[in-house]
Amino acid sequence: MEEGGQRDRGRRAPATAQAEERRIFLELGEQNFDAICLSTYRTACKLRFIQKRCNLHLIDIYNVIEAVRDAGLNAVELNAGISVTRLENLVSSLFNQLSKRLPTTHTINPQQSTVLLVEFLLAAIECEPDSRLTVLSVKAMLATLCGGKLVDKLRYVFSQVSDPNGVLVLSKFDQFLREALKLPTAVYEGPSFGYTQTLARSCFPQQKRVMLNMFLDIVADPPQCLIWLPLMHRLANVEHVYHPVSCSYCRSNGMTGFRYRCLRCRGYQLCQNCFWRGNTSGSHSNKHQMKEHSSWKSPATKIGRALSRTLGCVSSREPPHPVYPEEPERTLNLANIVYDMTSQHSHIYYTKCQKILAEIKRLRAEHDAVCQPSPEKGSTNPTLLAELRLLRQRKDELEQRMSSLQESRRELMVQLEGLMKLLKAQAAGSSHSSPSRPSPSAVRSVGAVPSQTHMYPPQDSLAGVGGDVQEAFAQGPRRNLRNDLLVAADSITNTVSSLVKELHSGSHKQKHTPFVVVLCAKLHLRLAARIFSWKS
Repeated sequence: MEEGGQRDRGRRAPATAQAEERRIFLELGEQNFDAICLSTYRTACKLRFIQKRCNLHLIDIYNVIEAVRDAGLNAVELNAGISVTRLENLVSSLFNQLSKRLPTTHTINPQQSTVLLVEFLLAAIECEPDSRLTVLSVKAMLATLCGGKLVDKLRYVFSQVSDPNGVLVLSKFDQFLREALKLPTAVYEGPSFGYTQTLARSCFPQQKRVMLNMFLDIVADPPQCLIWLPLMHRLANVEHVYHPVSCSYCRSNGMTGFRYRCLRCRGYQLCQNCFWRGNTSGSHSNKHQMKEHSSWKSPATKIGRALSRTLGCVSSREPPHPVYPEEPERTLNLANIVYDMTSQHSHIYYTKCQKILAEIKRLRAEHDAVCQPSPEKGSTNPTLLAELRLLRQRKDELEQRMSSLQESRRELMVQLEGLMKLLKAQAAGSSHSSPSRPSPSAVRSVGAVPSQTHMYPPQDSLAGVGGDVQEAFAQGPRRNLRNDLLVAADSITNTVSSLVKELHSGSHKQKHTPFVVVLCAKLHLRLAARIFSWKS
C-alpha cells in the first residue's frame, strides 16, 4: 500500500500541485507572522491561519471521526501506509459533507479546500526525511487542525494511543507526537517545536500509569512541545472579543483579541499585535510581567465577582476539564468500531439503524408530498385562473356600461332642462291669453314625484343642469339610475301630453312649436330606449 501511495504521488500533476502548495505558503508569508517575537504565539498564529484558510475550523472532531469511519480507516493499523488518492477521498468527503451542512449564506469551495489541505499535509509529511503517509499521521494531523473543543480532540487522541484497559501506551504516544509536531515544522517552526525522542517521557515524567483524566491535564498545563495547541484554541475564542480601552503604544481606540496589562506600570496596556512584536513605550520594558486578558470586565463586574468570591458564593477556581470515568468509553472510540454482522448484537443494531433510516426516508417523502402541489391541484388551477379572468373582464364591462349610462343620463338631463325652459316660456305666453289654463308650475308637477329630500345633495353628477332638473331628480341618496329614468320618463310623458293638448286647442300658435314637438319626441324615444336596455 505504501508503494501505491508513492506511485499516486508521482502520477499527480507536478505543476498544479506545486502551484497550490506554493500558494498557501505564499499567503502565509504575506501575513508577516515572522515579526512576532514569541515562538509560541508565532506558531499558533500560523497554524490558525492554515486552519481557517483550509476551512478546517468549520469541522469538529466528530466530523473527522465519521469521515475516517466511512473511509474504512478505523479497521486499519495505525502504522499502515495509505495512498494519496485515499487521502484525497477522505478530505473530499469531509468538505462535501461540510458544504451540505452550511447555510446558504455561508458557502465554501470543497474542491479548493481539498486541494489546499492535501498539499499542506503532504508538505508536512515530507518535512522529515524517510517519512511516509500513514493512518496515524492522517488522524493526528486532522485531529490537531480541526475545530471544536480541545477536550474532545484530546479524548479522541487518547483513544488512539491507549490500550483496551484505558492506560496510555507510551510508544503510541511517541508516534503521535512525531506526527503532530510535523505541523509546526511545516510552517518553519521546527527549531522551537521539533520532535525529539525524549519528548514522550518528558510529558509525564513522574507517572507510570497515565489514565484519561491525567492525560487531559494537557489543557491546563501543556508540555513544552505542545504549548502552542491550547494557545491556538484560545486564539480562536478571542478573535471577536472587543476591549473598549486604547493601546498604550499604538493608541488605537479599542482592542480586538487578547489584551495585555502590565503588573508593574500602572494603567499600561498593550494590544496583542504590539505585545507579540515587543513594542514598548515610556518606562515600560519587555522584562515587566504582563497579564493576559481574554475578556473585558467592567469595574462594577470585577467588584461584584470579588465580593462573591469573598463570601464563598462562587468557587475561586474552576476545573480545567470535566472528570471522566477511568474506564474507556466505547462510545467515544468510534474510529475503532468494527461492525461484525455475524454477532447477534450487531445484527440487532443494524436492524434498528435500517428501520430508523427507512422512517427518515418516509418522513422526507411525506414532507416533499406536502410541500409540492399534487397533480389534482395543478389541473384545477388553470380553470380557477380562467374563471377569475372572466369575472374580472365582466367587472370591467359592467363598470364601463355604468359609466356610459351615467353620461347618457347627464345628456338627457341637459336636454330636459332646455325643454323645461321652452315650456316655461310658452306657458308664460299662454297665461296672458287664457288665465284659466294651468301655470307652468302645475304643468311641471303633473305626474312628477314630489321632492321630499331636496335638502340632500345630488348623488350623481348633475353639474351644469338647471335647478328644476336637480330638484326633480334630487330624491335622496337611495335613488338609483333606474328610478330616476322612470321618473323622468313619466314627467316627460305627462308634460308632452299637456303640451299636445294645448297645441291642439288652437288658441294660439308659437314659432317654437315644431321644434318643441320634435325635441319632446326625441327625448321620449331616447328615454324609452334607455329604460328598455336597462330592464334587459
